[in-house]
Amino acid sequence: MTGPESRLTGPVRVVGVGLLGTSIALGLRARGVDVILSDASPTNVRIAMDYGAGRSAGDADEPQLIVVCVPPDVTASVIVRELSAYPRSVVTDVASVKGPVLAAVRAAGADVTRYVGSHPLAGREKGGPMSGRADLFLGRPWVVAGHPDISYQTAAAVDDLVLDLGATLVEMTAEQHDSSVALTSHAPQVVSTLMARRLVSAPEAAVNLAGGGLRDVTRVASSDPGLWVQILGANAGATAEVLRGVRDDLDEVLAALDAASADGAAAANGTPWRRALAETLAGGNAGVARIPGKHGQDRRYAQLVVMVDDAPGELARLLTELGEDGVNLEDLRLEHSPGAQIGLAEIAVLPETLDTVTSALAARGWRIAG
Repeated sequence: MTGPESRLTGPVRVVGVGLLGTSIALGLRARGVDVILSDASPTNVRIAMDYGAGRSAGDADEPQLIVVCVPPDVTASVIVRELSAYPRSVVTDVASVKGPVLAAVRAAGADVTRYVGSHPLAGREKGGPMSGRADLFLGRPWVVAGHPDISYQTAAAVDDLVLDLGATLVEMTAEQHDSSVALTSHAPQVVSTLMARRLVSAPEAAVNLAGGGLRDVTRVASSDPGLWVQILGANAGATAEVLRGVRDDLDEVLAALDAASADGAAAANGTPWRRALAETLAGGNAGVARIPGKHGQDRRYAQLVVMVDDAPGELARLLTELGEDGVNLEDLRLEHSPGAQIGLAEIAVLPETLDTVTSALAARGWRIAG
């Protein structure tokens, strides 16, 4: 029986029970949907079953929907296999690149009238079935990349999957998706990695000065190299286009810095170096202002930084007292330098509540930085 909130009737077959596959399965099971688990590793299937993510496959299975959650380099071949094995099922996948997968499925002669690609923009630092969470997709964008060969009625099962898991449905073509993630995910991964590489041979004294800025820039540089070779290779053209633009901007910054070092008046393009740097930095401000806020809403928030003593229970006290004061915390970022006796909690609130929140925290004895 399906739960009252489930749009899918099921069964749903999940192929690949790593982080995303197990999270999808757990989310559907929470709504009463019958979930069938499949993975190249029987151990992964057993672990996912032990966590309550679903059951093992049976010969009589006739899934309504199949969700392929395998590495990018084998996604297309698994989709082709599933389309052939289950001729009445709709198939989708969660790979982070959509155009090459669709092209490969077409080239294999598979029935693309039952296939539509999708991509949930959600994840965690750890992978594997033990990291799966039923709420992983809540409020997160989930792209469904439609194409002319599949009808709206057939693709509705994929839409139902997205909505059942609490994600925000975003419709794009495969090409629009791939160019978008090249800008928002794939190129940033490369930039973050290149900056992190500068730390390998840096003096220990310099690395010990690392603050929030460096941590923010390099956060995703710890991602799995093997996975990212596959992703970047599959979306090479779109990613390279973005990085060429970054390279051009970097060349302009270098020219300005060279002019400043030489005490020159102008950079290589004839623009005064101070103006060149200022315009580049202002362009960054304008770009950051376009990044959507919580849950994909294009809304701006006000930030204040609270000083939190490095002692047990202090952060929990801050969050509790914010709740007691009726503050809806929109975002939270923590910074704590090794050896420091305080940490900094940067909290985001609605702009119209900033003064009230600041006064309430001050009245409770919290120190507001700045």
